[in-house]
Amino acid sequence: MEIETSIGDRDLMSNPSYPSTMTAVRLHGPSELQVEQIPHPGPPGPGGVLLRVTAVGVCGSDLHAYKDARIGDVALQAPLILGHEFAGVVEAVGPETLDGNAQPLAPGARVAVDPAQPCWRCEMCEQGHPNLCHRLHFCGSYPDHGSLCQWMHMPARTCFPLPDSFSDACGALLEPLGIAIHAVDLARIRVANSVAILGAGCIGLSILQLVKLSGADPIFISDKFPWRLALAQQYGAIPINCEETDPVQAVLAATGSQGVDAAIEAAWADHSVQQAAEMARLGGRLVIVGISEDDRLEFKHSTLRRKGLTIRLARRMKHTYPRSIRLAEHGNVDLEGMISHRFPLEQTPAAYALNTAYQDQVVKILIEV
Repeated sequence: MEIETSIGDRDLMSNPSYPSTMTAVRLHGPSELQVEQIPHPGPPGPGGVLLRVTAVGVCGSDLHAYKDARIGDVALQAPLILGHEFAGVVEAVGPETLDGNAQPLAPGARVAVDPAQPCWRCEMCEQGHPNLCHRLHFCGSYPDHGSLCQWMHMPARTCFPLPDSFSDACGALLEPLGIAIHAVDLARIRVANSVAILGAGCIGLSILQLVKLSGADPIFISDKFPWRLALAQQYGAIPINCEETDPVQAVLAATGSQGVDAAIEAAWADHSVQQAAEMARLGGRLVIVGISEDDRLEFKHSTLRRKGLTIRLARRMKHTYPRSIRLAEHGNVDLEGMISHRFPLEQTPAAYALNTAYQDQVVKILIEV
């Protein structure tokens, strides 16, 4: 096996306190994950930290990359370490290291990590939209390696210290909660708005908890897996099994044919986007969070035009970690309750195979490093 090197690897020989190699899980092609030994990244540079990864969540976008070795038009061209929902412990800091709250960051700090690394200098960053950065790097999206490894470098600015009460798992799941916060922001939910959510995965369930907290009522959620719908009902939604019932007709029947104020698609962005549009009321709001497998988004034109819908697409998130931490710390959202399975790093290939097949009542898988 050829071992890739990086700038940090050249410092390895001068710092014998670091091990020479570490365990990482790399994607080599469609459904081809391999557990390997690769060089330890070595000491961090200016503004950076060396993290010991502790927990990594498996996301739906990870499953896209795993199944197809691509996401949209970004294709795998070399072995890639996946993983972008993660927490870790700071093991070393470089010069000029300030965390995401602009506070000094010291070794030993437990942190949640925003996987997005904007340049902070381009037009979109300057306008307050770092999620739309022209030069954005993102963990686990080719060519940027992710967190399914023992150690990694990250900019200190992406790290947010965790309260002592937080588990590592909770820290990792702040990332999908951040996506959910951004989606709800885009949906502009008001008190007593009616909402339909398509998809009861981790992000759909997180969105559900947030719109419930925002005072939305009623809240419908559509999915084909009964165990995920059972959890959604526990969180306060009206569950609709889309394999047993037409979800559009169910929502329209429950709202007197009016539809909902906001429909949020958090599934696979296939036929579900048209269903979401049909669920929305006249003048309603439609937010699309899911990623399409074939990189296409299709609507019936007359549905959108005649309803005068406002359509927003969620591009990750922007500076949601402080809000996510407050919500979880105060018990306003349940993160660990969504975790159905835990695997050690060395069993990551089995975890991905199980998640892709949706076996054993899987909701959310956590990789413990």
